[in-house]
Amino acid sequence: MDQIRVRAATRSHTPVVNEAIRTVTSETFGALVLDKKGPIAVEFMSYGCAHCRVLEPVLQQVAAMVKPKEKTFRVNVAIEQDLAASYNVHVTPTLVMFLDGSPVGRAEGPKPELSNLLAVVTEPFE
Repeated sequence: MDQIRVRAATRSHTPVVNEAIRTVTSETFGALVLDKKGPIAVEFMSYGCAHCRVLEPVLQQVAAMVKPKEKTFRVNVAIEQDLAASYNVHVTPTLVMFLDGSPVGRAEGPKPELSNLLAVVTEPFE
């Protein structure tokens, strides 16, 4: 019985991690985003944000689709408040697209439809 409770508690409090989207922190942001060449999409989000939870499965699909061409990361703004502030993120979810370390596009609270989100993430790189 205790094992069942432990597994249920673990599932409910642990965010789902998918290899298509990795979490970056203020310590890793420079090396993984700013110092890299090519297109990178960064979702500034919060696990407590209802809109972020709705967007998450669609963003996972988009990240898997664009993975050969670009990388996708997330920043948890509840923890990385200074990093979010440095990119003027006041609404979650906010997507910021970087090309060769410089921001080139931005979308605040994008619609969670696959075609819309795919366009938001890829358009700045075309």
